[in-house]
Amino acid sequence: MTTTAEDAISNADMVEIQPQTGLAVKAETPAEEIVYSSDHTKIANGETEKENANGNAEKTDATKKEVPVETEPKTGLTFPVELEDGKKLNAVGLRKKGILGMGIKIYGFGIYADNAKLKELMTSKIGKAPTKPTNEMYKLVIDSDADMLVRLVIVFSSLTMSMVKKNFDEGLGASIKKLSGAKNDELTQKFMGEASDSIKLTSGSVIEISRMQGHTLQAKVKGEIVSTVESELLCRAYINMYLGDDPLDKEAKEKFGMALLSLF
Repeated sequence: MTTTAEDAISNADMVEIQPQTGLAVKAETPAEEIVYSSDHTKIANGETEKENANGNAEKTDATKKEVPVETEPKTGLTFPVELEDGKKLNAVGLRKKGILGMGIKIYGFGIYADNAKLKELMTSKIGKAPTKPTNEMYKLVIDSDADMLVRLVIVFSSLTMSMVKKNFDEGLGASIKKLSGAKNDELTQKFMGEASDSIKLTSGSVIEISRMQGHTLQAKVKGEIVSTVESELLCRAYINMYLGDDPLDKEAKEKFGMALLSLF
């Protein structure tokens, strides 16, 4: 194809000629291409760069394969169906709270678990799959030491860290009393008590509560660990809030039960 004058002019800034030799000098590497996505994540040359909770930039490879997500229908929040450590999403749900006679959406949540461990637990203790989820199945999960994680994504934009701590104290306190037959304010307040009230929460902020082997319950707020407590009762009480007789979201509990059935 014939090169026109316009083509030559438009490409002239791409080649530099050395006056002494008349030879072309290799062009400089173009400046990195930077784009900001809708969530203000910086995307530069195939890498994403986003501030962590400390305000420091963290880079990740933007070319990694995207993980499918499941949408919580009442909020539109999405949760990856699998975490990097292999935990699988077994249910999504919504935490609502009555304020001045209105049901306020506080946070959406996804319940993840080590399904290989749960499968081993179900098949060894129950054997044949029941026709529908049973209380025995839920109790086995609550009382087990299998790794689980509940990811909470804030919806209520006016939520503060002090409100979160109060909510945990109320929910965990009631669950501990139900399981043990007695209140345990010291254990209840120990879990989130050290989390600073100065932590700023906004709509979309993420809190993750992990039950880890060794009966350890850990809380992360915006990626930072704020609490780690070793207590079998505390671990059981937290999972009981979601899978017990009075769950935060009945539909989410039922979805988790169906996921358990699929493991047989």
